[in-house]
Amino acid sequence: MEPDTDSPALAIARIVRTRGNRGEVLADILTDFPERFQRLKAVWLEFPDRHRELAVVEATWVHKGRQVLKFAGIESISEAERLRAAWVLVERKDAVPLKQGEYYDHDLIGCRVVDAAGAVLGTVREILKAAGNAVLIVDGAAGEILIPAVADFCRRISIPEKLIVVDLPEGLLDLNR
Repeated sequence: MEPDTDSPALAIARIVRTRGNRGEVLADILTDFPERFQRLKAVWLEFPDRHRELAVVEATWVHKGRQVLKFAGIESISEAERLRAAWVLVERKDAVPLKQGEYYDHDLIGCRVVDAAGAVLGTVREILKAAGNAVLIVDGAAGEILIPAVADFCRRISIPEKLIVVDLPEGLLDLNR
C-alpha cells in the first residue's frame, strides 16, 4: 500500500520514546479523537528525513496521557528506538467526520484572514488551544494578531478558498499591538 498523494496524510500522534522491552513506543496524542486508536489497523510512520513506512498496529492503549503503540515486526527496544520522532499518520480519507461548522486545525492553517470590508489582516499560522477555546494566530503586516475562533468573530470560513472573514469588535486589533 502506497500513501495516497491526492489525500494528504494527517498526523494523529508523534512517537517520543520507547516503552518497555517488547518494542512498544510512547506517543504524544495529536488528535481530538483519541478513541480512534482502538480502531487502527495500519498507519504511516513519517520519519524526520520525510520517508514513510507502513506500520501494522498490533496493540494500543493509553498510559499516563500518552498513547502506547505496538507495531508488528518491532519486538525489541533497539528496533523501537529507530521509530523515535516519527509522526503517526492516517490518510485524510480516514479522518473522523466533523459536524457542520467544525474544522480541523490543519485546514485553518494557511487561510487568509480578511475583515468584513475585505481588508487583509494576515494568514493563520497556528491554532492555540486555551481554556476550552481556540485562538487563531494570524501573521499580518502589522505583526501577530490573536483572534478567538468563535462564530461571533469568524463570520465565514471557506476551506476550499482558504479564507476566513472576520467581524472583530472595536479595539480587538489594538489589544494585539
